[in-house]
Amino acid sequence: MNQPLPRWADLLLLPAINLAVALLAAGVMVALVGQSPLDVLVVLVRGAFGTERGLSYTLYYATTFVFTGLAVAVAFHGGLFNIGGEGQAIVGGLGTGMAALWWSASLPAWAMLPLMLLAGALFGMLWAAVPAVLQAYRGSHVVITTIMFNFLASSLLVYLLVNHLKVPGKMAVESAAFGASAKLPAMHALLAGMGLQWPASPLNASVLLALFAALGVYLLLWHTRVGYALRATGASPGAAAYAGIRPRRQVVLAMGVSGALAGMVAMNELAGVSGRLILEYAGGAGFTGIAVALMGRNHPGGIVAASVLFGALFQGGAELSFDVPGFTRDMVVMLQGFIVLFSGAMAYVLAPAVQRALAAIERASAAQGVARG
Repeated sequence: MNQPLPRWADLLLLPAINLAVALLAAGVMVALVGQSPLDVLVVLVRGAFGTERGLSYTLYYATTFVFTGLAVAVAFHGGLFNIGGEGQAIVGGLGTGMAALWWSASLPAWAMLPLMLLAGALFGMLWAAVPAVLQAYRGSHVVITTIMFNFLASSLLVYLLVNHLKVPGKMAVESAAFGASAKLPAMHALLAGMGLQWPASPLNASVLLALFAALGVYLLLWHTRVGYALRATGASPGAAAYAGIRPRRQVVLAMGVSGALAGMVAMNELAGVSGRLILEYAGGAGFTGIAVALMGRNHPGGIVAASVLFGALFQGGAELSFDVPGFTRDMVVMLQGFIVLFSGAMAYVLAPAVQRALAAIERASAAQGVARG
């Protein structure tokens, strides 16, 4: 019987090997369509990290994925598979946007921005709590209900924007602009205040919120009694109940925290960039968050790293479609698909081989030590 991988190998080595295999498979496909895999990789990496502006866009995309990846991870540790991050992000954006529309003209930024963050988190939490209660107390499966709630959230956003929040007389389906106090500062402006020159980009202060959220999730799950109870329920609801933990409450708690994290996406997209409530601001981030969480092994540190990787794919992929003739956006999606396949759906296919290799290295090291002794 194969022994489980060491923790460091599970969190670092295996994902790195899976990523290398995914890139190799993608490289074969790129070669089959007549492109140079090396040239494509160089352009992708240079577009994502080779310039200050490219790095800024990579981190801007990664910020959104950190929030949605953490949302999936918290639910996972509670024994739940939250497919509804997209809908929770949409409804969270409604809370963030309506708070800005109602109060940004009268409140200063120091009060408005925290209010928008709390409103988005609260709306996302409440939207996620409904499927949680249905599963905990009525037996409805959270995967099915959260999928359905994605469609409901999208329809709700369209209805409110078209019929109530759209500026009268304008063709664009968007709300009026938020007041100045509802705008998160851009990172290039913050850096300029510290005497550092940085090119303008959508990257804004929400990247710091994402890092704080990752730290908060880590502390919650592994350094509090609440997190222990949640993880115990996810590992074994029966054993948790025998220990005095109420699994139903943990289901609602896990989904509530998950929805709140997804609802924070709007701080990056609405408060940080658009400055108004618009359609499609979630942009599929809730679904990308599933891949991010799987690749990051549902650990906040891994999620941050995986988010940067997917941010690089989005930004570098855009550069590829411009700089490499014949390389289309569909090919970038193919590359993302290989990474999701090998790092998510087939994450542990190579684990037995890695475990055997590590065991062989350990035996060889032990034998060499005995021989020297």
